Amino acid sequence: MFKLILRRALPPVLILIAFVLLAKLLMFTKTEPEQKADEAPVPIVDVTQIQQQTLSLNLPSYGVVSPKYKTQLVTEVKGRLLSISNNFVAGGIVTKGEELAVIEPSDYEADLMQAEASLAQATAALNEEIARGEVAKIEFKGYDKGMPPELGLRIPQLKKEQANVKYAEAAMARAKRNLERTVIRAPFDGIIKSRNVDLGQYVTLGTNLGELYDTAIAEVRLPLANDDLAYLESVENPDTEVTLSASLAGKDIEWAGTIVRSENMIDEANRMVYLVAEVKDPYLRAHKAAGQLPLKYGSFVNATIKGRTVAGIVKLPRHIVRNDTVAVVRADNTLEIRQVNVVRSDAEFAYVKDSLKDGERISLTSLNNMATGQLVKVSGEEDKTKRDEDEQKDTRLAQAGSN
Repeated sequence: MFKLILRRALPPVLILIAFVLLAKLLMFTKTEPEQKADEAPVPIVDVTQIQQQTLSLNLPSYGVVSPKYKTQLVTEVKGRLLSISNNFVAGGIVTKGEELAVIEPSDYEADLMQAEASLAQATAALNEEIARGEVAKIEFKGYDKGMPPELGLRIPQLKKEQANVKYAEAAMARAKRNLERTVIRAPFDGIIKSRNVDLGQYVTLGTNLGELYDTAIAEVRLPLANDDLAYLESVENPDTEVTLSASLAGKDIEWAGTIVRSENMIDEANRMVYLVAEVKDPYLRAHKAAGQLPLKYGSFVNATIKGRTVAGIVKLPRHIVRNDTVAVVRADNTLEIRQVNVVRSDAEFAYVKDSLKDGERISLTSLNNMATGQLVKVSGEEDKTKRDEDEQKDTRLAQAGSN
């Protein structure tokens, strides 16, 4: 019985012991896996190839459009407003000499009639005195006591009547001017900025009727930093082209203008120098092309002032120039952090001179902790390499098949 139990129980125990011994043997004889150092991934960058250019270093600025000439329409006579033109309203377009308003003229017509009558009387008196003087000359023709007296020849009386005629002529000229001044006319082609009076209102001498803006020439004051003046062709005579731009009616519109002068003072508030640009016919009254929009007064515009033309300029996106340095990708795909000479920059670009050569590659990708000697991959080159390898493989297979 005991032997039967032993025969049945012993084989599983022996098998278990054999497995334990085999497991220990494997544990003692196993080899450690090869340790490999972690390799940092090589960053991929986009590049642009350098090409030097000859560029105008344009200067950006901004300003508000205003008229070159504007005037207050003021009365020179008094009276009640008899009529007002339909164009004499805010925003009304008027032409030179156009009638804007009329002051009641009856009193001034009466003054003119009185002046004419006074002149007629003075003229008659003068003619009468001339006749008396001729009679006096005849009476003193045989006078033998030397030169006849001026009083006897009525010379003083003649001068008095001549003065009276001149006085009457001046009075009549004044009466005519006052009568003409009862009609308020536009002194130039313009646009009505405002009107301050109404029909039937009594106005006195010097009453402000409204304000008129000239539409022949618009002006824009453009601030520039004092250092930026060095990029103008001429500081003393800045006759320079300028392009003004603004968004009107949902469209980006441009107008051509000219810098006509510098104000030659530094503004105490912002330490800027102001140039003045002019745009002729801003309201397109003389000529209007299809789709062209007027440059309205009060518009805020951006300006691009044409600067000096400089050769050997490299134009780079501004975001890749950091602290006047750029990342140059060398032929072996390592980086060189190079200091560059930034002669000018604006909101979008930096302009570099005498620092980069034609054909050099500049990284457009910004990497953290970029350093000289860092290895990079150029975007697109790995695909090109793979294509070249595939083409070479296909060529070898084709040659082997032909053999």
